[in-house]
Amino acid sequence: MPRQITAFSNPLVKRIRGLRDKRHRREEGLFLAEGLRILTEAREAGILPQFVFYAADSAQHPLVIALIEATEANGGEAIETDADILSKLSGKDNPGAVVGVYAEFLTPLASLDRTRADLWLVAERLRDPGNLGTILRTADAVGAGGLILIDDCVDPFSVEAVRASMGALFTVPIARAAWGEFLPWLRSGPGQLVALSLDTEVDYQAPRYAAPTFLLTGNEAQGLPAAYAAECDLRVKMPMLGKADSLNAAVATAVMAYEVLNQRR
Repeated sequence: MPRQITAFSNPLVKRIRGLRDKRHRREEGLFLAEGLRILTEAREAGILPQFVFYAADSAQHPLVIALIEATEANGGEAIETDADILSKLSGKDNPGAVVGVYAEFLTPLASLDRTRADLWLVAERLRDPGNLGTILRTADAVGAGGLILIDDCVDPFSVEAVRASMGALFTVPIARAAWGEFLPWLRSGPGQLVALSLDTEVDYQAPRYAAPTFLLTGNEAQGLPAAYAAECDLRVKMPMLGKADSLNAAVATAVMAYEVLNQRR
């Protein structure tokens, strides 16, 4: 039977609220996800929380019932609470009906099977959690094999990144690697590395991309280091017909991903 927690001073509430901080997430190996849609997508992907907090007035919703039953059957704990506690956990004034606490999961680079998809997304020193979440949604939408985060990228398990991913965090494999680890792995098998760059005259629609294609997006402010760009098989850019000199990193990634997808269809 689910237990009830309605006190802000409850030790578990304090512990879970601490997961909004990166250091505590690293120490606990846990992260927060909020909202019935995201938690339902996780459940449908076979990923269940260690704890699920839900508002009492949502207890009869069929998706909440399914989430509670699946969590408890998997050895997790369901906790009935109120909107104030959910707000404290999620950091939102108007929280969703449920908050889940999950074990962090990353796929080791060596475990990625590049043959399972024709398209992979790679991000280097991405700093904005909203961009990371949007790139994950793009990866899901185009059927990419996964997202590889290079060097010091933003934490994919931050509350903001999880929220921005709209559930794609649970459907798209994520790996982390230093550039010095990623490049030898890439060159050990098939794969065309394509950089999104302003330092080229090659239009993004001109090449015929080879499978598997690894699309590399650089840091939002600085782009790719010159040494990294030089290691790529192709550097391509999109036409900029207005006054802006570049697109948002997540938007550029999406445009490129759909160009590759359209070539394959």
